[in-house]
Amino acid sequence: MDRINNEDLSLKLFVTFSRAGQSVTKRIEEDIKSYGLNPTEFAVLELLFSKGDQPIQKIGDKILLASSSITYVVNKLEKKQFLVRRPCPKDRRVTYAAITLEGIKLMEGIFPKHKEAIQQIFGGLSPEEKRIMIEQLKKLGYYAQKL
Repeated sequence: MDRINNEDLSLKLFVTFSRAGQSVTKRIEEDIKSYGLNPTEFAVLELLFSKGDQPIQKIGDKILLASSSITYVVNKLEKKQFLVRRPCPKDRRVTYAAITLEGIKLMEGIFPKHKEAIQQIFGGLSPEEKRIMIEQLKKLGYYAQKL
């Protein structure tokens, strides 16, 4: 009986986790789109804004995006004048993406609002509930990776 209940609980957890994730993601994507960016463009700009110049070949790993899509996104952001490509002085095979002054101004204007939107989206949880959920999700993620 315990095994059936545990299996049912695991299935219910999966469905609840998936639906909650979809709801949160939808709201965050709506916020990002309100700034005239798609989520991938925003992720690239946020990475460059917070971490500085990045090798284009490594951006996909850092924002969990297929490397085939990075060139397309970098091209779009370059056309919008939010980033530029810079050759690596030490290795001609490497090209860096660097945020422009226009990109910095954009991110300085929208990132605080985006953080506020995320705070509102997760406002249904107390700070302690957020800490507990972070720990539980890490535990689940590490366990799933090991399987």
